[in-house]
Amino acid sequence: MSFKAYRVNQIDGKVSGRIEHLEQEQLPAGEVLIEAEYSSVNYKDALAATGAGKIMRRMPMTGGIDVAGTVASSSDARFAEGDPVLVTGYDLGVNHDGGYAEWVRVPADWVVRRPPGMSAKEAMAVGTAGFTAALSVLRLEQNGLRPENGPVLVTGATGGVGSMAVEFLAGLGYAVTALTGKADQVDFLKSLGAREVLLRQQLEMGTRPLEKALWAGAVDPVGGAVLSWLTRSMMNHGSIANSGLAGGVELQTTVMPFILRGVNLLGIDSVNCPMRVREQLWQRLMTDLKPRHWAQVVHEVSLEQLDEVFAALMRGQGLGRTVVRIKG
Repeated sequence: MSFKAYRVNQIDGKVSGRIEHLEQEQLPAGEVLIEAEYSSVNYKDALAATGAGKIMRRMPMTGGIDVAGTVASSSDARFAEGDPVLVTGYDLGVNHDGGYAEWVRVPADWVVRRPPGMSAKEAMAVGTAGFTAALSVLRLEQNGLRPENGPVLVTGATGGVGSMAVEFLAGLGYAVTALTGKADQVDFLKSLGAREVLLRQQLEMGTRPLEKALWAGAVDPVGGAVLSWLTRSMMNHGSIANSGLAGGVELQTTVMPFILRGVNLLGIDSVNCPMRVREQLWQRLMTDLKPRHWAQVVHEVSLEQLDEVFAALMRGQGLGRTVVRIKG
């Protein structure tokens, strides 16, 4: 059976993607065959498809680090035909054909059963970016963060991880401050629940080992100079959940915040997150973490529109979450 897929290849040193038609026999090994309904767009997908980041370990490959749909067949007893499922992380779209295809075959150990009532589109509106934001919130909670502790900062707040983090934290009752470089998106961030919006270009970060203590917690998908400033401006026993490097991979700081204020720097790895934690978080994403503002956050595109979406992301023009309609 022939099907459509968005394939990324390197030709004459240039990485690019295009729609191709494959046969099911060309799918990689795995116990579960999924009829895909939706995927999503993450910054990692844009890096992979444009060659701006060395994400894919081989080419050609079907892109997409997320997918949601229904089980078409399974040789693993945990899943049966018709089960609503999703996959995020692991090697999907990195070393294993990804979710930008009408049919996706994966190892059963990667598959999560969708919570009752969660559609494929809702699952992908969360996707890797939203799951990363949810995991960041969980790790902050595990390290003592509570709404009464004080304000929480979200950096890169208009992006996928950032916008979902603002949504989740505000819904849980936190006083959220959103940090962004986009002055025209203040109203958008406040509509998600941010009580205050700081503009990156107006931020005074200082250079002292310890700056004024401002934040009880922070969700940081940016890294670089912003993360360095965060380490210096956390309250006593505050925690930073870092999941990204769009602002750079270098971290210029000292041990002072960690030994004098007890600051916690938490690394967030959503790719290899244990299945037990995955399942718990996906259940929470239908309860206390369920997004309340789907309409503001989610944009839908087709496979044919992926190139323009990736280009916009690489220009820093991403806003909220983009879901990719696979079926229909």
